[in-house]
Amino acid sequence: MNYGEIMPLIEARKYFILHAPRQTGKTSALFALVDELNATGRYRALYINVEGAQAHRDDIEAAMRSILSVIGERAKRALQDPFPNDFRAHALQSGSDALRTMLSEWCSRSPLPICLMIDEIDAMVGDSLLSVLRQLRAGYPFRPNAFPQTIVLCGVRDLRDYRIHGTREIITGGSAFNIKAESLRLGNFTDAEIRRLYQLHTTETGQVFEEAVFPLVWDLTRGQPWLVNALAFEACFRLQQDRTQPITADIIQDAKESLILRRDTHIDQLGDKLSEERVRRVIQPIMLGDAQFDTAMYNDDTQYVIDLGLIERVKGAGLQISNAIYREIIPRELSYQTQLALEIAQSELWYIAPDGSLDMAKLLEGFQQFFRENADAWLDRFTYREAGPHLLMQAFLQRIVNGGGRIDREYSLGRRRTDLLVVWKHPAGVQRSVVEIKIQHKSLDATIAEGLPQTADYMDRAGTSDGHLVIFNRNANATWEEKIFRRQESSGAHTITVWGM
Repeated sequence: MNYGEIMPLIEARKYFILHAPRQTGKTSALFALVDELNATGRYRALYINVEGAQAHRDDIEAAMRSILSVIGERAKRALQDPFPNDFRAHALQSGSDALRTMLSEWCSRSPLPICLMIDEIDAMVGDSLLSVLRQLRAGYPFRPNAFPQTIVLCGVRDLRDYRIHGTREIITGGSAFNIKAESLRLGNFTDAEIRRLYQLHTTETGQVFEEAVFPLVWDLTRGQPWLVNALAFEACFRLQQDRTQPITADIIQDAKESLILRRDTHIDQLGDKLSEERVRRVIQPIMLGDAQFDTAMYNDDTQYVIDLGLIERVKGAGLQISNAIYREIIPRELSYQTQLALEIAQSELWYIAPDGSLDMAKLLEGFQQFFRENADAWLDRFTYREAGPHLLMQAFLQRIVNGGGRIDREYSLGRRRTDLLVVWKHPAGVQRSVVEIKIQHKSLDATIAEGLPQTADYMDRAGTSDGHLVIFNRNANATWEEKIFRRQESSGAHTITVWGM
């Protein structure tokens, strides 16, 4: 947290928003800020969490009872101040104005200005959230003698994105709380901060990280705090506990896979967000590389998904998934049930060559036949229907590489394609195969002409001579005989197999 940015706001008696994606350290930052403020001897700072009021939705008085109870208990324990607890019953007689009454009386009697940190504010919904915001706005002119000097509202989203369904209309959080001075977003770690963080482990245990670890962790996480810490914990305390042995890039890759397969809370919550319609409206075009996506039309949705930490705006490249782990998690979460069904239906290792390598031609030929026979039934199962072919193919490949490899994915808005790099370990070494996926929007020849140099470029970057261009024809009037084909094409020095689906 940037105290240099926050302390002037507090000293200026401002109310502001602190938001960041889940499990990025917001609560820890608030506790640290509370400690910092109390240590100055100039303020009395208190942290509260109002998530418990979520259940009361439009029952304002029940929500007030929940919030006042939290204030009373926290003030008693953290500040040794019994007043909020003792005054609670009297404040509740004010009904829907109980929070303003409580804070007004408490601040009037406090020897120091009060600073209140309200966590999980965006967990609240409906009339109860609207009432809280309006009570805080009503008390604002009386700070600091008869209302908190500073109030920090903390949550996943910026206040402008709160959508409060009242009895007749949808009211935005910004209009209900138009006294905010700033909206601050907790940032991710920088690559230098990741190094310093991991160095703490080396200093304490003597276990070193090989140099290749740091650019890999940066690419996998882009500094997302939970991912940075989870990778290190998995690598150092589960996969390589011998402190005389270094942490290698391969161990970090294994740690990443363990986190994804275990579906820890952070990843589970991410999967839950993907089911929201406004998230789907933004993520699906990115997965497809849609060049026609109108960001202006869906500006609110786009900002919401940015605030969730799922995507970011990259200068010169548009909207992208925030990091490599999320690029992998998103299609795997969206196709998870399909992967399970495919594992049950097809367990024979028919795609392994006698030398242990992956027979990509045989594998893609198998998917081609599977897609022809099952596409209609399987594609209907996906919530992200337009991305169904991409998801079905990735589910098909994923259940295979789970046994001895991985898939690296690249996709972003405007690319008009999805790039997959299948990495397979076998006795003779590491095999890399490029699979580029395109949806046919124009003629087949034009789609192939566009796709071949894109595939060749990715093959060069991946350092492989094995490249495949997969083209899905979504024209309902086209026959399977028109859609299904396989042929060899060239781009520069590369020979590329083109698959029609």
